[in-house]
Amino acid sequence: MTSPAVDPITRSVVQHRLSSIVTEMGEAMLRTSYSQILNSSRDFSLALCDVDARLIAQADHIPVHVGALPWATRAVEERFKEVVPGDVILMNDPYHGGSHLPDVTVFVPIFAGGKRLFWSIVRAHQSDIGGATHGAYNPDATEIWQEGIRIPPIKLYEAGRVRDDILDMLALNTRNAHDFRGDLAAMIGAAHLGERRMAKLFAEMGADVVEAAVEAVLDAAEQQARAVVATWKDGTFYGEAFLDDDGRDRKNIRISAKVTKRGSDIEVDLSDSDPQAQSFVNSSHANMHAAVVMAFAYLIDPDTPKNSGALRPLKVVAKQGTIVWADPGLPVTLCTSHPSNEIVEAVIKALAGSCPDRVMAGWGRRFRIAVKGENPRTGRGFIWHLFHARPGGGASPGGDGWSSIGEWHSVGGLKFGSIEVAEARFPLHFRRHEFLENSGGDGQYRGGLGVALDLVFETEKPALGNTAGEGTHHGSAGMLGGKDSKPHHYRLISQGKAPRELRTKETGIVIMPGDCLEVRSAGGGGFGPPEKRAPAARERDRLQGLVTDDVKGLSR
Repeated sequence: MTSPAVDPITRSVVQHRLSSIVTEMGEAMLRTSYSQILNSSRDFSLALCDVDARLIAQADHIPVHVGALPWATRAVEERFKEVVPGDVILMNDPYHGGSHLPDVTVFVPIFAGGKRLFWSIVRAHQSDIGGATHGAYNPDATEIWQEGIRIPPIKLYEAGRVRDDILDMLALNTRNAHDFRGDLAAMIGAAHLGERRMAKLFAEMGADVVEAAVEAVLDAAEQQARAVVATWKDGTFYGEAFLDDDGRDRKNIRISAKVTKRGSDIEVDLSDSDPQAQSFVNSSHANMHAAVVMAFAYLIDPDTPKNSGALRPLKVVAKQGTIVWADPGLPVTLCTSHPSNEIVEAVIKALAGSCPDRVMAGWGRRFRIAVKGENPRTGRGFIWHLFHARPGGGASPGGDGWSSIGEWHSVGGLKFGSIEVAEARFPLHFRRHEFLENSGGDGQYRGGLGVALDLVFETEKPALGNTAGEGTHHGSAGMLGGKDSKPHHYRLISQGKAPRELRTKETGIVIMPGDCLEVRSAGGGGFGPPEKRAPAARERDRLQGLVTDDVKGLSR
């Protein structure tokens, strides 16, 4: 059957309708999810994929989530040959197309005229997914089974009927079954909302027209992306970035990017990266692809739809057994943050030689802490994830970096949420939360600032903390002559004791009532030589208290 011809207006209408559908799905998630990590920090993403596992549309949430979804969709397609209306498929396993175990993904099939055409997809980070440590991140893990429950593609609903036995089993394996059930219900509801909105679009325009328009949208995105890449300098370029450590004996783990640009094609080869680790700093295959896709997407035009069409100029090469693509069974929970950030950094450093007018300096790295304790106001247990004190973003040819915007893998998609709401929900007091002067890298354009946070725990019993992250040794990378930022600095202050320096990868941190978590988060990297910074900009920074007179953005 010949597909109907699609004019540019119809293509544009469908493109914007698809975008509005995934955006509405995100609003539904925000308003119906239970845990703070979702309804405040917004650690979720929405997308539409087709039955060929192509990314059709995504909402502006967490890029590292969405870049991995085609691989998850491919795993679902390979697992289930028979899918009917009312089915809901669930998965999280990194070795079945997932990124890491906390990111649970819901798939709802979309049919028209009895034919399955698309998937409505929601990926959301759960506050707990079982395993040896609360909050899923386990710095002591040497195998994936110590990180949480693994879910290959399974049918949670069959033709509209929920599998209560499976749901009960999953909830039983999390430390907060109430939130898990509520968040999962919100995810399923948001995915069904996407299904209903697509059905309405089919009814208005015809499924055959929508299918043809989707092909036109993908083709147009490819043309736009290739038109940009074609203007870049041809050649082979190299970049590298380093993880601080693996939480054990290895230091300065190297991610290497060899980027070859010819005409309108880009090949990114990560094969020369260091060998895999026996800890959770490894990346899964899907997550590695997502990180490369992020780097590429950041450099093409912002108005180009970020779908599979826009990614056709890009080829990714990697070697299994390296830090960017671990062998099955190894732990990978940190991967969506690290080495994702370092993969992006290495690729963009390389492409600075090809498109210097489009690259940006390094964004801050993720250093999170998860705390488990009892709330004395309610008598109930809690798990709280630190999303506050976000690091700064890197500067670019367009100007200074954004302050407290977050990491490269989320580019502002993750929010630190309301301090007042956090204090109301948890036994916490934010004594200080403000920009940290001198934390951004110096340059023609200054890196965004990190944050100074003093957080007091108002518990009545000891709580337990785990850390997971990077960036106490390496700051955010400067670009094209710009300076690196200051690194992170975290301490636990206890009455009558010397301050305790917190490492980025440790478990079993005892937090006593009244203890204070002192966070000094990294800023972003600087762009361009510092001597080119306008005197008026330096004076403005000084007057606003962002940079003090003695350091020009680089002192501790």
